[in-house]
Amino acid sequence: MRLAILGAGAWGTALGVALAADHEISLWARDADLCRKLAAGRINDRYLPNVAIPASVRITPNMALAIEECELIVVAVPTSALRETLRQVAASSRAGVVWLCKGFESGSARFPHQIAEEELPPTQPRAALSGPSFANEVARGLPAAVTLASRDANFAALASRELHTGRLRVYSSDDLIGVETGGAVKNVIAIAAGACDGLNLGASARAALITRGLAEITRLGVRLGGRVETFMGLAGVGDLMLTSTSDLSRNRRVGLLLASGRPLPDILKELGHVAEGVYTAREVLRLSKQLGVDMPITAAVVALLGGTNSVHELVSGLLQRGPKQESGR
Repeated sequence: MRLAILGAGAWGTALGVALAADHEISLWARDADLCRKLAAGRINDRYLPNVAIPASVRITPNMALAIEECELIVVAVPTSALRETLRQVAASSRAGVVWLCKGFESGSARFPHQIAEEELPPTQPRAALSGPSFANEVARGLPAAVTLASRDANFAALASRELHTGRLRVYSSDDLIGVETGGAVKNVIAIAAGACDGLNLGASARAALITRGLAEITRLGVRLGGRVETFMGLAGVGDLMLTSTSDLSRNRRVGLLLASGRPLPDILKELGHVAEGVYTAREVLRLSKQLGVDMPITAAVVALLGGTNSVHELVSGLLQRGPKQESGR
């Protein structure tokens, strides 16, 4: 299959590497200088050092050339760039679109699927790919399993089959809202989990925080129209566990560094990559208040990121909440 990958960051490059053996890949990047470096050296030094990009992957700064006659388009840009990218896609191609970004659009608080509804023609197939996976591991051929969600069952089956490899398992779902809610909010909970670990509160505290974080995600997701079983799967508890516990998680890293006393601007500069939870937290809290959904961990993370509370106040505020009956929702 002719497959275009739009975005040469960590995930775009990783999928290009992982899928090159089975598909004809065009990898697009906006930066022409970056394209020349990738084409010449076949290494993405910034995002995936020590992972070779196969010679068969065509690298271009020309989006029209990348998507010309392609049969599937994978959009691997941040949520902030999704609208512009989909707008360009809609002007040139009717191929099915799969996006990898998670979170909300700043300003509009739109999920990626809502942006797609506004920018793509109604008949153009579309889907979200989400789940517990790190780009570096996928690029190196380590096993992973993810969920592809689309309201178009035929497209979900087709795209899942084409993106599925011997090492990357792709499961299909029709719960687009549930999958995107899990992918967005888990980054917020991961910041709290990182702060918990940064204060050396122990594995028991971390387990409690992640479990109650899952309850928050589920409450919001169900209120938005998602299904409970989605949050018990790869795009829910699976992605939450990985992001909240792995040293490769940028969002967990934010929490760890905040617990050490580092200011947020310095942390973000050091990371050099997007930590979606930082930008998602406020939108999640705003949405939860609008819908009347209780999300105390999210509220604490927003206060921490905004400088209203210290990391110690975050933890003590959560611990001092009164006892209540346990409920996943």
